[in-house]
Amino acid sequence: MKEILRRSLTGAVYIILLLSAVFLSSDAFDFLFMTFGLACLYEYKKLVRLKGYHIFAAYLALWWAFIYLVKDQQIINILMLITILVDIYLLYNLFSKKPLQFNTPLKLLVGLFYIGGGCIFLTMIPYKNDAFAKLLIMGIFILIWVNDSFAYLVGKSIGRTKLFPSVSPKKTVEGTLGGFIFALAAAYLMATFESLISPIQWMILATVIVVAGSLGDLIESKFKRTAGVKDSGAILPGHGGMLDRLDSLVFAAPFAYLTLNIFSYVS
Repeated sequence: MKEILRRSLTGAVYIILLLSAVFLSSDAFDFLFMTFGLACLYEYKKLVRLKGYHIFAAYLALWWAFIYLVKDQQIINILMLITILVDIYLLYNLFSKKPLQFNTPLKLLVGLFYIGGGCIFLTMIPYKNDAFAKLLIMGIFILIWVNDSFAYLVGKSIGRTKLFPSVSPKKTVEGTLGGFIFALAAAYLMATFESLISPIQWMILATVIVVAGSLGDLIESKFKRTAGVKDSGAILPGHGGMLDRLDSLVFAAPFAYLTLNIFSYVS
């Protein structure tokens, strides 16, 4: 009971902080996710035993350049391509039976684009037609929360078939499907509040986010299993580290950004 209360209080503080940043101003949102990115990188550094502080300087330079300076879509697309390629490399390693083994330069590059690139694209998503689309980014957060919550509830209730026991023993196929179905329903409802994209596009976006987010969660689990730890950190009582909280969002962000760009191009 004590643990449930602690998790609930931490979750409430996290959600209030997020909502406050989104609805206060775009600058507050940008600063919040820049800070979250630093926290995730700190935990990543510990997981892969990366020494030095070069990755923080590289991340801040990249973040500042792409959030405030770079406006050329072709350059942004290059960053997106690199980030997605790094994510695909991590997927290859996820399905490999060997533990993750990176040399120092690779640890730096993977962290910079897997986490840094993910946070940058997560920050970019709400900016549509020179406006800050609050409900669009909140909808994406809601999709992740609905998927995670119902995947846990359905998995705990009727989950029998293990999804990926060698990496995450508690996840089940039933829970994953349950989370996906409820996320689709949430996406359809979101279309009634945010009309920037159609109901069908919301459901396509939900599919991309749920699939990519679930893979991102497994990738972080493999990092933790290789490092021999349960959580990436302890900054969030009852929830572990910041990377534990944002692993799905960070991995899904470049794919969600690409999907939204395709919608813009098609329409």
